Amino acid sequence: MSTEAHQGAPRSEKRKATTDVTELAPGVLRSELPINLPGLGHVNCYMLQDGDGVALVDPGLPGEDSWNALVDRLKRAHYRVSDVHTVIVTHSHFDHYGGAERLREEAGARIVGHSSLAHWRSKPELHDVSEFMAPDDIEQRIPPNDGPLGHWTPWGTWSQPPAEIIEHWQKLGVEDFETPAIDHALDDGNTITLARREWVTVHTPGHTADHVCLYDADAGLMITGDHVLPTITPHISGFAAPNGPLGHFFDSLQRMHEFTDVTLALPAHGDPFDDLYGRADSICAHHDGRLDEIRSLNNNGEPASVEEYMKHLFRERSWGDMAASETYAHLVHLRDAGELTTTWSDGLMHFH
Repeated sequence: MSTEAHQGAPRSEKRKATTDVTELAPGVLRSELPINLPGLGHVNCYMLQDGDGVALVDPGLPGEDSWNALVDRLKRAHYRVSDVHTVIVTHSHFDHYGGAERLREEAGARIVGHSSLAHWRSKPELHDVSEFMAPDDIEQRIPPNDGPLGHWTPWGTWSQPPAEIIEHWQKLGVEDFETPAIDHALDDGNTITLARREWVTVHTPGHTADHVCLYDADAGLMITGDHVLPTITPHISGFAAPNGPLGHFFDSLQRMHEFTDVTLALPAHGDPFDDLYGRADSICAHHDGRLDEIRSLNNNGEPASVEEYMKHLFRERSWGDMAASETYAHLVHLRDAGELTTTWSDGLMHFH
């Protein structure tokens, strides 16, 4: 996650999870589950109440710590695990779907998500280097190691999470990053009844290709997942969509103007907020600023690698795979708009 879009503001997304369960609207409860990821201290697990029990939106990380917290929050809302009849997964990142399969096993809960969710993984797919590398470079490109989760990036580097990160993920049980199989598929414009109210599915690709929000027109509510967060901007990965993830994200953010009657946005991290489309515009402005920075850097016309651009766009403490991936997404956006071209040199993609 990036924080540049809201400098100086308190970042509620970063706050550690509390044990509170609060009612935001009739039948709509907010609980917080603990996570420890860059810029994030909790994930909101929304409880949607009805006569059959409760549906949960984004049931946190895999692993015992998150599961025990979830059981505790259910108990505080006067529910048991067996009362959970539905799990809604906003998108395919493991801090959102981690508890889903266990809820299916222990409660018989159905899993609901975008129709492409079962075919998506948070881990980037392994790339065939012949798809993107210059022919003369292919034979020279040998992976530095064959460790778990290593993969080629489209811009020619080898990406491998640090050993301590892999160990942490494996302890959580996410070593294969398999998303849950869905029982009920949602596509844009579909409706689903939860908490005695109708929610309309709003497909919002960008952060991931399978991201969905849920809109309740009668109450003016929008469950935004990671699409629109109150003070930070979601990571836009160069792997998030087959083509142009940043362009998809811009389009999805502009769609928030269709929902001017939303009075309360329910994000996956941080506190609920009231200015949905204003916040969406602020996030767009942040990324427009990044694009302008790239344009400025490119004024001399010299080819530069993704890493070189990354070091200009991000502070040194943020340098790494995520920053490079987001940089690549911005560079590709300008390339697709005809503002940049690419060449290969020394096994790396360069933009100019």
